[in-house]
Amino acid sequence: MRGGVSGGTFAGGSTHGISGGAFQGNTFNFHAGGPGTTHAAGEIPRATLTHLDEVFVDTGSNFEDLLGRLRKERVLVLTGPRFTGRRTAALMLLHRLGVASVHALDRGTSPDRLAGRLTGETARGYVLLDPITERGRPLRDTDLLAARDELGEHGLLVITADPYAHLDGIDGRPWQPPAIEAVLHSSLSAVVTDGAEVDRLLSLPAVTTFLGHHHQLREAARFAIALGRYSRHGGDPTEVEYFSQGALELQIQDWFEDGDGTLDLRDKAFLVALAAFHRGPYALTAELSDLLFGLLQHTEDPDRPPAVPVFGTNPAKRLQLARAVRYPQEEQTEWGPVTQSMARFADDRAAAVLLREVWTGHPSARPALVGWLKLLAADGRSFVRTRAASTAALLALHDLPSAMALVIEDWARSDRPWLRIGAVNALALAHFVGTPNIPRIIDRWCADTGGPPHLRWAAIRVHGLIGDERPVETITALRSAVRAPGGDDPAMRGELAQSVELMLLSDARDAVLDELLRTLPEDLGAVRDLTLDGFLRACAHTEDDEPYGRPLVLAWYARAATDRPSSSRGIATLWRAALDGPGNQPALDLLHGWVAAADRDRDTEWALAALLPALVATDNERSRLAHLLRSRLHGEVPAVAARLLTVLPHH
Repeated sequence: MRGGVSGGTFAGGSTHGISGGAFQGNTFNFHAGGPGTTHAAGEIPRATLTHLDEVFVDTGSNFEDLLGRLRKERVLVLTGPRFTGRRTAALMLLHRLGVASVHALDRGTSPDRLAGRLTGETARGYVLLDPITERGRPLRDTDLLAARDELGEHGLLVITADPYAHLDGIDGRPWQPPAIEAVLHSSLSAVVTDGAEVDRLLSLPAVTTFLGHHHQLREAARFAIALGRYSRHGGDPTEVEYFSQGALELQIQDWFEDGDGTLDLRDKAFLVALAAFHRGPYALTAELSDLLFGLLQHTEDPDRPPAVPVFGTNPAKRLQLARAVRYPQEEQTEWGPVTQSMARFADDRAAAVLLREVWTGHPSARPALVGWLKLLAADGRSFVRTRAASTAALLALHDLPSAMALVIEDWARSDRPWLRIGAVNALALAHFVGTPNIPRIIDRWCADTGGPPHLRWAAIRVHGLIGDERPVETITALRSAVRAPGGDDPAMRGELAQSVELMLLSDARDAVLDELLRTLPEDLGAVRDLTLDGFLRACAHTEDDEPYGRPLVLAWYARAATDRPSSSRGIATLWRAALDGPGNQPALDLLHGWVAAADRDRDTEWALAALLPALVATDNERSRLAHLLRSRLHGEVPAVAARLLTVLPHH
């Protein structure tokens, strides 16, 4: 039982192990009368306080100010978040003021009965850690006045409280915790007596890693124990190196255990939503967490309609429990730049670890999580859909068979376009984060001509997104798909051409171009059309997608002329192939667009002037280009056209 009296043991937090006494981190053990007794208080052994005093550090804290205030006022309410050392500080405030004994009161003590638990006959100190308060039963100033009267001139009382505890007429004194570096140094010095060895241990890379993340003071104390063990025994440093990650995982596991009921189901739904929308808008995260909360309620009790409280949620308290922070950030939206209140875990590693823990460690939550992600993947907001896909990708990284069966393949088979696109993005992202076998999955879907056409559609799209890593295999798969039954479907051909387009704009563009050119002379029909359609689609892209921006493929041609001449020749070859034939109007229109861009940008003009001669091998080709340059564009012939005409060779 945390924070209370149970069988003579008071537990005020998680154990982190200062050996050699009754004090174990934030856990204090004391005898309160033995079995069958009903004492409302128990004395903390002097040895416990002595051990605690040896490692207590107040560097960077406001301990001295609080000490003076307690000495003057006799009663102090110390406020602060959990696991910031406020409970330890409460004991040290009493100990440093020299009370004869320190007694812990049962946190279940009713505020209006607090005074009755005290006595002022001796110099006795009392500590009441996180009393249970409610809106209708707050801790009042009158309760403290009565307590002060009972304490008399010699007794002292320190009460710790959460920042959001119900207080009436009481101004709590906020606790400013010491620096975590000081706590680590002090705790380590208690278990390693050699100062030089302490300095050596604190210089380890694992310590730098630990201090670089958002850890709690109790975790620093536990880390000191691990460092001391490593110092004594040497050998494998794995425990020390993994400690920071392990502490984070233990915290997340604790969140999703029943524990002491600090987090209810709605809080846990918020944690999952925060992991999926880490560094996203707080209001959106809170909104979608309640959607998950309703689904989790249904899982727990299918016969009970989900009930989501409309009000009563304190965002600051919710984020504090999640070890998260809120911050403003300007975001680009379709309505222009907008400053939004964003939320993130203090430790950036937490989001991925939490999603893994929920998916692999709590399978009973899967039906709700699967349903929630499906709703997100079909949401009208692109940001929400993107985060749904990235979350599914992370689940696939840790449990590919389940993520495929329950989430991704279900989306890919759907008649709803947004769900299919979500499957595409999830597979591509899963591949990028290191999930194995994604190419094998899409190759199988692509080759299965008798299977669901939506799976082939999704596979073709994924090929375009990840194909730059395996250009030859991807182009081969796309050619096979266009030859297969159904490959002549206009929608399917469009998807295939888009995949070629994306690959020609990727970092593997040169290898993709080489593979397309390798078989171009023998390609016929649909395969040749696939190559040329994909090429022309790529030619339509400009820098920043500006209407008259510099064409990306033309810029590639200009660079390749000196860096990789074979690519510049290949681009010219594909242009000539696209311009030759009765269906060449899309190619002519695109080239006319490049002329318009050249009329506005000198670098584009120079690049186009270098390309045009390479497109002329016959008089017919020269006549076609000359006619295009003399044609009106938006009612007039561009001025650059006359200059470009001079570069066309005669044959």
